[in-house]
Amino acid sequence: MIVRPHQHWFRRLFDWHGSVLSEILFRLSLNLGMSIIAIVCFQWYEELGVKLTLAPFSLLGVAIAIFLGFRNSVSYARFTEARVLWGTLLIVNRSLLRQVKSIFPQRPDLAREFAALLMAFTYSLKHHLRGTSMREDLARLLPGHNLSKLENSASPCNQIVLLIGELLGEKRQAGEVSDILFHSIDENINKLAAVQAGCERISNTPIPFAYSLIVHRTVYLFCTLLPFALVPDLHYMTPLVSVFISYTFISLDALAEELEDPFGTAPNDLPLNAICNAIEINLREMNNESPLPQKLLPDKQFQLK
Repeated sequence: MIVRPHQHWFRRLFDWHGSVLSEILFRLSLNLGMSIIAIVCFQWYEELGVKLTLAPFSLLGVAIAIFLGFRNSVSYARFTEARVLWGTLLIVNRSLLRQVKSIFPQRPDLAREFAALLMAFTYSLKHHLRGTSMREDLARLLPGHNLSKLENSASPCNQIVLLIGELLGEKRQAGEVSDILFHSIDENINKLAAVQAGCERISNTPIPFAYSLIVHRTVYLFCTLLPFALVPDLHYMTPLVSVFISYTFISLDALAEELEDPFGTAPNDLPLNAICNAIEINLREMNNESPLPQKLLPDKQFQLK
């Protein structure tokens, strides 16, 4: 994710990293090619009486802008919800470990075991959403558990929540936790499951394909035919104006597609690596562990996502 200090407006004009321009450059070059073809063939198709005017393109452009604006709003709402869910995860992790340490001040081993399960849940959720292997992180955090069972589970995060609940249940049965304290901690454990369900809902239910497809097709058909409507009035300026207008529509379409899945590794996705790292540092620091992991910045050296 791009997180950087405020820049001067002129420098920002030339920012490349984080811009969708690198992804749509080839598509813009195709529009440039169509503009050149329109200039070359202008006299030929004018003799045939074929003439496109700007009137229908003006009406269609307004309609496309409205649809693109709505689609970008929906995509950004998904991004915002995902950001809130991971912020909630950070709060719940801190609260759960604080509760355990307050209830069992003489049991640092229990606090470390609880923290390891919470960190394992966080990292496994990240890997689950990205479809990557979680074996390395689970082996580092839960060396004494059945890692193959967790890794091969249909829902590793759910299994870890179950382990957390079983650990708490054992303490309740042993009479070490009262019913009131058990209920209080269990509410936070339920929030872990709610965060997982919310992230899975975003990941597994994209924007309806038919809606995205019709906007996508309309944008590219509009950009393909646009040079032929501009060339009668602009002539050799057609490529410049056509590419600029196409950049606006195609970049909005590409940005909406990128924000639709906020858990990926694109420059504008959520910095899940940095969030997981921050949670691990917080929990280890609460347990007075050292040395702490090195803090990762969301966009350190333009590499971390």
